[in-house]
Amino acid sequence: MLENARPKRRYDATSRRSQAQATRARVVLAATEAFLELGYVGATVPDIAARAGVALKTVYRAAPGKAGLLAASVTAAVAGGVARGEVPVVERPAIRAITEEPDPAQQLRLYAKTQPGIWARVGPLLRVLATAAESEPELRAMQAEQEAVRHAGLTDFARLLDERRALKVGLTPERAADIIVTLGSFATYESLVNTYDWTHDQYVEWLVAALQHSLLG
Repeated sequence: MLENARPKRRYDATSRRSQAQATRARVVLAATEAFLELGYVGATVPDIAARAGVALKTVYRAAPGKAGLLAASVTAAVAGGVARGEVPVVERPAIRAITEEPDPAQQLRLYAKTQPGIWARVGPLLRVLATAAESEPELRAMQAEQEAVRHAGLTDFARLLDERRALKVGLTPERAADIIVTLGSFATYESLVNTYDWTHDQYVEWLVAALQHSLLG
């Protein structure tokens, strides 16, 4: 009878999407933990599933295989969280603060201040990636893609400086990006901070001075 029929529940797309995002975050965090503890070879998808408390198929929905999980872990570490990693780079607050700052010298300072936190978070995963990439062509390709994406983003930053007539005469945005990538590399951070025991403040002040001296007219 119609009067006894139960009303249909409305499909709550927002709730389902939030649940899916929360599940993916658990998977990525579990993968990060496994990679740091066991290395790339030692970490297995079943172990990651167990750590996250999900089924194997859920792990494979979160990322395309173990290499995809490592890529997702690196992205989350760079952004400062899984959810933040899903936000387009240009929309992240720290990046918007840099691009919206009108003073080129201050832009470089804001950029330099982002680097210690990023490298401190992502550095251990980059070591895992570097070791595994020696024998995994897929991971070598991932390294190359990450480097290309970083260089492209910093080229856009250098073009912004160029549009404001801030770059030294004769310095192209492409060459300026080469300089930013090199001075602000993980290798430089690791050498100064982890090998020579510089503080983050010392590293930032050096990077600011080096960038301003190398780039600004």
